[in-house]
Amino acid sequence: QKVKDSMRVLLPVLLSKSHESYDKIRAILLYIFSTNGTTQENLDKLIQNVQIESDSDMIRNWKYLDVPVISSSAAQQYKHPRRDRSSEETFQLSRWTPVIKDVMEDAIENKLDSKDWPYCSQCPPTWNGSGAV
Repeated sequence: QKVKDSMRVLLPVLLSKSHESYDKIRAILLYIFSTNGTTQENLDKLIQNVQIESDSDMIRNWKYLDVPVISSSAAQQYKHPRRDRSSEETFQLSRWTPVIKDVMEDAIENKLDSKDWPYCSQCPPTWNGSGAV
């Protein structure tokens, strides 16, 4: 059953004195993961009300793992354009193709955008990818 108002369920757990601070941090992280990020002021209120200011870096450092801790309408996640693979033959249990396959094929064909991939798109213009195996 999907939780409609997760903050209403979360607040009693966070304000309870019987739970340890690490459990509260886990609950806040689960909330952030389930909502695909939160606002800066909401995160600050949560940290202040739960009184985990000293451990707040455990939550904020998830941004270094590309987890959208702070979400805003202006900040958009980078999405690599996907290739159409509908005509390719697939196995019954492996119909999903990871994004890294598209990125690697673009790297082999020297088609990576130099803004997004500054160190990978510096191949000489005479190289056509024939040396990649």
